[in-house]
Amino acid sequence: MILITGGAGFIGSNFVLDWLAASDEPIINLDKLTYAGNLHNLQQAQSAGSRYQFVKGDIADSTLVGQLLDANAIRAVVNFAAESHVDRSILGPEDFIQTNIVGTFRLLEAVRAHHKNLSSDAAKAFRFLHVSTDEVYGSLSKTDPAFTEDKRYEPNSPYSASKAASDHLVRAYHHTYGLPVLTTNCSNNYGPYHFPEKLIPLCILNALAGKALPIYGDGQQIRDWLYVKDHCSAIRRVLEKGALGEVYNIGGWNEKPNLDVVHTLCDILDELSPRTDGHSYRTQITFVTDRPGHDRRYAIDASKLERELGWKPAETFESGIRKTVRWYLDNTAWVDTVTSGAYREWVDKHYGHRS
Repeated sequence: MILITGGAGFIGSNFVLDWLAASDEPIINLDKLTYAGNLHNLQQAQSAGSRYQFVKGDIADSTLVGQLLDANAIRAVVNFAAESHVDRSILGPEDFIQTNIVGTFRLLEAVRAHHKNLSSDAAKAFRFLHVSTDEVYGSLSKTDPAFTEDKRYEPNSPYSASKAASDHLVRAYHHTYGLPVLTTNCSNNYGPYHFPEKLIPLCILNALAGKALPIYGDGQQIRDWLYVKDHCSAIRRVLEKGALGEVYNIGGWNEKPNLDVVHTLCDILDELSPRTDGHSYRTQITFVTDRPGHDRRYAIDASKLERELGWKPAETFESGIRKTVRWYLDNTAWVDTVTSGAYREWVDKHYGHRS
């Protein structure tokens, strides 16, 4: 079976559900259940019966991780566990250091001890796949080429710096200890179960609630948007076919300025759930003070993944974003469970002084 860490978060939970739908191989899901981890994301997994097991725990708990590895004949670990929101890293960087750096180190130590004790055949078949971000590469100008796997790391936020450090640890454990690792660096994900502190779900929910749609600065920050189900399929492909020690960039080939993304969201909502007063949701857009050190552009060159492993995204931005809006409209019960008082307090604290 495989061990998923951080499988109650946005990308991790989508991966768990897709894996259970596509494979008979069992999963153990280890998650600390911080604010962004939500077991409601995984209700469908319960139908998998004995093929799915959830364990509440921390990747920094080497003893627990070691017990799970040794007791369950784990043949692969997929590490999604991370603190992942830039704004939160600016307000409180220590959690990012502890989870993304210390946690990854202790997870690697537990995996190294497990791998060392495997039989020769089991050791050859074992994989550790580390899920990372394009933000480790820094920022691009409008004319710069997209990030390739050999782009120098230039992280600009506490979040991206902590992820860069974790990537370096994974690389070091391969070169020093021979640990069979794979690393993926993805662009901005969107889709079902996305915690509503990020741009797309925040704007969908604010629009429907009649609230302002906060846009940082001039809204011209460019991101490459990747539908989360495409990301999950890419990870499965890398886990199956990726070359040991290699890095694979995963992107959607969809560069869009943030303002254009929000305009698209508003237009889809105008069609699917129009305001009662007949006005467009675009009238709710509000420009707020930019966040410190905001990277201007990210862009992923995912040609290596297509060339070497035959993967490319199935969704365009237009098809993926429509599916995403429809999901939020159809899953108001899930929205109610995650938009708690603590979430509302954080949004008020973070955006209130910027308006």
